[in-house]
Amino acid sequence: MYQVIQTGVSRCGVSRPRLTCNDSTFHPVLNLAEHLKISQHDDNNPRILITGGLGQLGLGLASELRQKYGKNNVILSDIIKPNKEIVDNGPYIYADILDFKNLQELIVNHRIDWMIHFSALLSAIGESNVPLAMRVNIEGMHNVMELAKQYKLKLFVPSTIGAFGPTSPRNPTPDLTIQRPQTIYGVSKVHAELMGEYYHHRFGLDFRCLRFPGIISAGTEPGGGTTDYACQIFHDALTTGHHVCFLREDSRLPMMYIDDCLRSVMEILEVPAEKLKLRTYNIHAMSFTPAEIYAAVKKVIPSLTIEYKPDSRQGIADTWPMVFDDSGARKDWGWNHEIDIDELVKIMLTYLAPKYGKTLPF
Repeated sequence: MYQVIQTGVSRCGVSRPRLTCNDSTFHPVLNLAEHLKISQHDDNNPRILITGGLGQLGLGLASELRQKYGKNNVILSDIIKPNKEIVDNGPYIYADILDFKNLQELIVNHRIDWMIHFSALLSAIGESNVPLAMRVNIEGMHNVMELAKQYKLKLFVPSTIGAFGPTSPRNPTPDLTIQRPQTIYGVSKVHAELMGEYYHHRFGLDFRCLRFPGIISAGTEPGGGTTDYACQIFHDALTTGHHVCFLREDSRLPMMYIDDCLRSVMEILEVPAEKLKLRTYNIHAMSFTPAEIYAAVKKVIPSLTIEYKPDSRQGIADTWPMVFDDSGARKDWGWNHEIDIDELVKIMLTYLAPKYGKTLPF
C-alpha cells in the first residue's frame, strides 16, 4: 500500500524520503480531525494555500492572514514535519510542489481561492545543486502556475533583488530594466516573473509578484546570506561587542524589516486588479551601507566595534541593486513603508536584548 520515494526537498537542499499511498485521501500530517476542522471555514473569505510555509515569510504571513480571514481559511504546507505549536496555530498539510496530482487534490478538496508560493531553493543551496534548483524553482513553479490557471486562483510569487545582474542599473533600479542575474535562483525568479506575466496576458491568470530587498527579522537567526550582516550586527552588539562584516563599509543594498514585507504581501493580494499596471513590482523601505547601520547601532551601544573583511559575498553584492525604485508600487496601489533605519535598530535591539540578558536605554 505504501512506498518510499525520494522527492521531498529539505531546506538544506537534500532529498528526503516520504511515504506515499495509493489512497488519495491520505495525508501524513493531516488526520481526519484536521480535515473536519479545515472544512469549517468561512465562505465569505478566501481560502488560501501557502507553499513552502515553514520558512521565515510563510509563518509570519500565515499569522497575519489568519487574523484577517480566519484561522481555518489559511492552510500552511511544506515538506517538513511541523512542531506542535505550528499544528496548534492552524491547518498544516504536507505538499510537495513537484507532485502535480497531490497539489491538484489539495486545491480541489480544500476549495482554494488564493495560492502564495514560497517554495524555493535559495542562492547558496541552488548554486551547489543546480539540477535540484531547476526542478524545485522552475518545474515546481510551472506546476503551481498551471494549477492556478486551471482553477482560476489568485497567485502570488515573490521575487528578489537577486533577479538583477551586473548590467542592470543599480542606483536606482526601476521596475522595468535589464535583468541578467548570475545565479540559478535569480534566473528562476526572472523566469517566474515572465511566465506570470505571460499567463496573465494569455490566459487571464491573476498573477501578482513583488521583488523583495534584503529582509531583516529578529525572529530568525542569520544564515550567512549576502544581506545577513544586517541581522548579525545586532546579535554581535549584544554579545561580543564586535562585528566582523563580510562586505565593504560602502556596500549599499536595499533592505526591509519583515513587518513591512508581510504587510506588502497582504496589500498586493487585496489590491483591485484594475489598479495594477504591472504584474511585478519592486518594493522598498530603506537602503543603507554596513557603515551606516553600524553608526545607527552604535548610537544605542557605543562600545560596539566593527571590522571589515569582505569575502565572496562581496562579488554578489556588487551585482545587486543599491536602491530599489518602487515608485510604481507607491503610485499604483499606495504602498508606503513604515519602518526606517532608526526604528529598525530600536525594534531589533528591543527584541533581542532579553535573549542575551541585556537591558537597553529605551
